[in-house]
Amino acid sequence: MAKTERKSSEPAKAEPKLLSGGNPQIPKGYGDAPVQDYIEAMPGWKSEVGQRLDALIERAVPGVHKAVKWNSPFYGVEGEGWFLGIHCFTKYIKVAFFRGQSLDPVPPVASKSRDTRYVHIHEDEAFDEAQFSAWVKQASQLPGERM
Repeated sequence: MAKTERKSSEPAKAEPKLLSGGNPQIPKGYGDAPVQDYIEAMPGWKSEVGQRLDALIERAVPGVHKAVKWNSPFYGVEGEGWFLGIHCFTKYIKVAFFRGQSLDPVPPVASKSRDTRYVHIHEDEAFDEAQFSAWVKQASQLPGERM
């Protein structure tokens, strides 16, 4: 049997289901692997942006801890909680800074939570990677959310 063929007893890898708004349904898990599964399952242009966001976060916070919870990737510092989360919507990617009100400058999109601020990334809009990286560095140094 050729290496590219699968034995009939081996299950095919199931494609992740996309929930309403196009957010991938990924099982809860800790570490890089579930986050990479989420990024791979992000529909269309969002997957490439997800890869870029993940790389920027890793560069800004070496050793960042990762998990997928509630069908969203979370980034944090061990023992300090989560500082950032990502979620796909139909027309944009929402990045949540859980202590965003304490960042300088404050990220542009308000939340119902008094501390959280968002950045919405749309397909055809410019994205300031330097500002994003600065926010990530700042956010990683604040007390994180315990979830």
